[in-house]
Amino acid sequence: MGLVQENKPHVVCIPTPAQGHINPMLKLAKILHSKGFFVTFVNTEFNHQRLLRSLGSDALHDHPSFRFETIPDGLPPPENPDATQETAPVLKSLHENGLGPFLSVLAKVSALYSPVTCIVADFLMGFTLPAAQELGIPAILFWTAGAGSLICYDHYPNLIQKGLMPLKDPSYLVNGYLDTVVDCIPTMPGIRLKDIPPFVRIVNPGDEFMVGFAYRELERAKTTSGIIFNTFDEIEGDVLNTLSLTLPFCYSIGPLHLLENNIVDKSLESIKSNLWKEEPKCLKWLDAQEPSSVIYVNFGSITVMTHEQLVEFCWGLAKSNHPFLWIIRPDLVIGDSAVLPSEFLAETSNRGLLASWCPQQQVLSHPSIGGFLTHSGWNSTIESISCGVPMICWPFFADQQPNCWWSCNKWRISMEIDSNVKSDEVSKLVIELMSGERGNEMRKNAVDWKNKAQEACTFPSGSSVVNLEKLINLLRTSPK
Repeated sequence: MGLVQENKPHVVCIPTPAQGHINPMLKLAKILHSKGFFVTFVNTEFNHQRLLRSLGSDALHDHPSFRFETIPDGLPPPENPDATQETAPVLKSLHENGLGPFLSVLAKVSALYSPVTCIVADFLMGFTLPAAQELGIPAILFWTAGAGSLICYDHYPNLIQKGLMPLKDPSYLVNGYLDTVVDCIPTMPGIRLKDIPPFVRIVNPGDEFMVGFAYRELERAKTTSGIIFNTFDEIEGDVLNTLSLTLPFCYSIGPLHLLENNIVDKSLESIKSNLWKEEPKCLKWLDAQEPSSVIYVNFGSITVMTHEQLVEFCWGLAKSNHPFLWIIRPDLVIGDSAVLPSEFLAETSNRGLLASWCPQQQVLSHPSIGGFLTHSGWNSTIESISCGVPMICWPFFADQQPNCWWSCNKWRISMEIDSNVKSDEVSKLVIELMSGERGNEMRKNAVDWKNKAQEACTFPSGSSVVNLEKLINLLRTSPK
């Protein structure tokens, strides 16, 4: 056992193996490290190899008190080693096969470095909780999505009991039924069925598993020491208060990237979490653009679309006549490569930049960015809020629908685009967002929320700073 590590509390952090979950968990791990914790960060073997390819083989060399370990996901390797894995099969496999390998990692790092004193697991990785019980140490879950979406998942049984879900047949996707207003979701009056995380519709493979999975994990969460949220009291306080009625103590300690930026020790700065290689040319291109002139377009790490939808977005951006930075992953289009029309490329060559991935926080905080066309994933939403950037939302699945609803209806910093995307609507909303009266109003609201986010992360009395200290005290609790 290393002498340096003997007096440090030892936290093991394990994210769900998806880009949108790894990002915030790594930020949290770095924050805990800055507070004196020895950190072991556990990825799946598949994602660890992706990180090494993305960042370079030397990028994750062991820091003396920040180590990486891996467990297998139990699935056969896909043909494309950089493909985004499907959610349901990965979770099912890990929950059936993951506990044994995870216990082996705990034993290994306890022997090599120092005894593990606490575990922080992604909310969807509840299979790890028996390990904490076996060791008699605190276990905290981390809900990496918006708090409002967790309330929706908690009310899946109500929607089913009322006969509102699942959908009777696929025609209900397009006949207006999903516009039905639901009155049983606390803190979310006026929410429609289309705004609920769509697994409960049970129309796609894996949906039924995800509905049962959500119920089981919510029940399991009630046995933990607490739940962490990448949010702040001022923006989701009523939701957190409602969740606290049935769940353990809720620690709102976001936006995490603002707290991460406050870390004085920069020794972990080179450790990144992007599974795709970033293209730094984005920032140089933005430097040459006018202030607040560029619409940033990024549909995240999991959203996919048809070729027809891609083309509608293309011509919508073209017709808006606004400069744009568009992040297009290689696997963005279902069953095909993302090939853009040559006419579109020619028409927009002097005012558009395409890239496969980028450092999003730096992009959103760049002065030339005036708006964000987004899938409404929580990382993108909370980063956009903390940068004061208004949004156009095109939610795809999971928490993205309720995130969109909150952004449009409660925080009034977004406009929603129809799921059946058309170029004319894209163009109209981009123009309104970038230069219209409604866009200007949303921008003012976004700046207000940006200021509140910064206040929440300001030492010593910001709400997220205070909540972080409470969390640190819990995680330092001696093993039972």
